Amino acid sequence: MTNVDHLPAPLLQRKAVVYVRQSTPAQVRTNLESQRRQYELVEEAKRRGFRAIEVIDDDLGRSASGMVARPGFERLVALLCAGEVGAILCLDASRLARNGRDWHHLLELCGLVEARVIDLDGVYNPCMPNDRLLLGMKGSISEFELNVLRTRMLDAARAKAQRGELRISVPIGYLWHRDLGLDLDPNQRLQEVIRLIFTRFRERGSARQAFLALQAEQVYFPRPTDGRTLVSFDWTLIRYRNVISVLKNPFYAGAYAYGKSGKQTTIMNGRAHKSYKHPKPFEEWKVLLKEHHEGYIDWAEFERNQRLLAANAYGKAGDVKSGRGGRALLAGLIGCARCGRRLSVAYTGRTPQPVYRCHRLDKPSKCMSFGGSRIDAAIGKELMRVVEPMAIEAALQADQMHMDILSEQRRIIELELQQARYEATLAERRYAACDPDNRLIAAQLEKSWETALRRIQACQARLETTCTRTSAIPAPDFTSLAQDLDAAWNAPSVTTRKRQQLARALIVDIVADVDEATHEVELTIHWQGGQHSQLRIRKPKTGEHGCSTSEEALAVIGTMAGRWSDQDIAASLNRMGVRTGQGKTWTAHRVSSIRRVRDIHAYRSADKNGGWLTMSEAAKKLGVTSHAIRRLIKDRILLAEQVMPDAPWQIRANDLDSEAVMAALTRKQRPCRNDVEGQIPMFIEVSQGGAQ
Repeated sequence: MTNVDHLPAPLLQRKAVVYVRQSTPAQVRTNLESQRRQYELVEEAKRRGFRAIEVIDDDLGRSASGMVARPGFERLVALLCAGEVGAILCLDASRLARNGRDWHHLLELCGLVEARVIDLDGVYNPCMPNDRLLLGMKGSISEFELNVLRTRMLDAARAKAQRGELRISVPIGYLWHRDLGLDLDPNQRLQEVIRLIFTRFRERGSARQAFLALQAEQVYFPRPTDGRTLVSFDWTLIRYRNVISVLKNPFYAGAYAYGKSGKQTTIMNGRAHKSYKHPKPFEEWKVLLKEHHEGYIDWAEFERNQRLLAANAYGKAGDVKSGRGGRALLAGLIGCARCGRRLSVAYTGRTPQPVYRCHRLDKPSKCMSFGGSRIDAAIGKELMRVVEPMAIEAALQADQMHMDILSEQRRIIELELQQARYEATLAERRYAACDPDNRLIAAQLEKSWETALRRIQACQARLETTCTRTSAIPAPDFTSLAQDLDAAWNAPSVTTRKRQQLARALIVDIVADVDEATHEVELTIHWQGGQHSQLRIRKPKTGEHGCSTSEEALAVIGTMAGRWSDQDIAASLNRMGVRTGQGKTWTAHRVSSIRRVRDIHAYRSADKNGGWLTMSEAAKKLGVTSHAIRRLIKDRILLAEQVMPDAPWQIRANDLDSEAVMAALTRKQRPCRNDVEGQIPMFIEVSQGGAQ
């Protein structure tokens, strides 16, 4: 360390640089004494004889650990390389650098240009071995000191977190209380919105579907006004990031979690850069305290949610994806019996039809492949068969769920209206407390009051619309749907996504295999509750297309062909809802074409011997209307037969002459009364001529 009076004259002709730095923005705001002492080094440079003095304070609020860029330090290095610096003044070595790389690089440059390093202890010449050794020790001590402070701080925070007392930042819906610790936010509207997110995810089984449902219901979610602190909120329309952040946060399950994310270090342009908030798996979390505070859900449901979210995102073996629409009923639900992976869905043909296939990129050939139309139809029938015994109970539960959803929507809007009224009252009080003459403030307060009043009107309009819509639109009759499950399943208003959701509510998994010997697809269905069943569906033969006429339609045509005309058969098929192979309605020409291809005997009038009559023929024979014949059949007075439901009635000619039929036709169209002995009639019959 050299004496003060031995600074060479050529160095005094250069520039003296005063380097000012503080580590964090908080130090810049609060540690003002440290700033003042560093800026006072300008006077120290003047006292030592320097005339040109430059202050570099670009690095205020930046750490010198080497992980962040320091533009001030880079400018200092550039001045050194240009030979313009005669001395560098700093409060101590830790201000210049906290890492060996920057410190020794600076000393190397100072030694090359013979610049001096000056602090409060004296003047150092990096060209001299003793001064170079002393400066190196100061830099090493500064780096070691930083590591000791960081380690001590992190150990203390970890020890406090293991007791659940470290007040880390908590998600929306929780607050730190001075006495109670971590507890639910007292805002009931906020609590209802968070619980509604979990309810919709429980119903839909997908984060995106839960978000779409909440967005359709016009649900609002709080957002911090300043974007960081949870002091005040702005309620905005819910976004997908709000839904996924609530579902993935363990705090909502009553668990205190610390160390959920880690950091990653990369080398960019020769400098280490750290990035934070990289999520870790559960087993690598530093602290996880279950049942630490009151949760919106329990831990078991949180784990189920994480498994479901992971299964929806990745098609790994053993995972079942949620229903996402499309034409395939079993997409993401059916697995391969040979390799265990999920079967993918491909759409082929001029009119795309689903095909299930197991194809892996690391295998030269496919495990299996089969069409999806027959498979989906067979699973649909099996679902209806399983649901039929409990259809009424399921209908009642569906009705209750429908009412619960309407109640939740009204509850959310009512809470929003309540908060809007409070904000309007608060704005009114602020406006009333303002001096009327201060128009600059009064005008803004008046504008805020008007905005709050408009928000009240909007909430009231939404509430009235919801109540009116609920009362005007009749509630769905779920009990009638339970009586005809096939019609409910095939209704045009039922989308494939809804059918997929119903299938996943009843089925855990389906394992598929192809029996090459019998040319059949074997399905093993794992039902909810642990029951299993098997189905075998015949695969189409080579050349057999998917537009062939169904077996049901062929059975109807074969049964009715000998007795009814093609037009009657077509009308019966249309009433039954049976379509052609191309999905069209039936006509007499199409029925005739099918008969010719299948060699089915046609209807001929000459073959009728009068033993069987139609309804119109029976009405003509008795001299009554077809309505009267239909009423006799309905009252089971006249015996009649149908080939199958919705087919025309067939009546034996001999049954028309029965006594019951003749008595019913001759009876007057008035209520039947039995004559009771001794009973006085209420109305006295008057002769046609009347009393004289």
